[in-house]
Amino acid sequence: METINKREVWNKGKLVGQKPPLKPKDIWAIRIHLQNRHAVRDLAMFNLAIDSKLRGCDLVSLHVRDITHGNQILARAMVMQRKTQRPVQFELTEPTRSAVAAWLEQVHLRSDQYLFPSRVGNSLHISTRQYARIVHQWVYAAGLDSSAYGTHSMRRTKATLIYKRTKNLRAVQLLLGHTKLESTVRYLGIEVDDALEISEQTEI
Repeated sequence: METINKREVWNKGKLVGQKPPLKPKDIWAIRIHLQNRHAVRDLAMFNLAIDSKLRGCDLVSLHVRDITHGNQILARAMVMQRKTQRPVQFELTEPTRSAVAAWLEQVHLRSDQYLFPSRVGNSLHISTRQYARIVHQWVYAAGLDSSAYGTHSMRRTKATLIYKRTKNLRAVQLLLGHTKLESTVRYLGIEVDDALEISEQTEI
């Protein structure tokens, strides 16, 4: 009788699908944790991740010059996305500018250097894998299930809040740098009821 070797399903016991955004209370829990630990780099990285809504690969690739002009931290910045090769703009709120300024004051980086340099000799900036590990540490510190969240949680957090407050999909699409509105709808995980409500309010 023929025996069949059952291969274990790759996602067995793992949470799959979109990573949820952080809630405002989670954001503050992480910020307070990082401030109490005097984790200057991580606080700058966390605040910048939330504000910029950048993919992990774009966040870790930021140069100092991307967000500064002379000794000033910019209120708005623009970078080229690696995935789409299209520019995207983002804002840096006052807490983020303060956190980034404190980080730059500590490390004394030149404008042409990476904002978050690697501590590993053969890499110029921290890797996306290392960034993912750091995100899991933040989430765990906030008392959340770290396996349920990831780097895209950082990217989705502010975008989701903006959508919930404004219902303005086009604005969120621009902020995320999506080429198609459908991508934004999928990315935010907008429910059918939301989509129908938008449609009902749109007269042609």
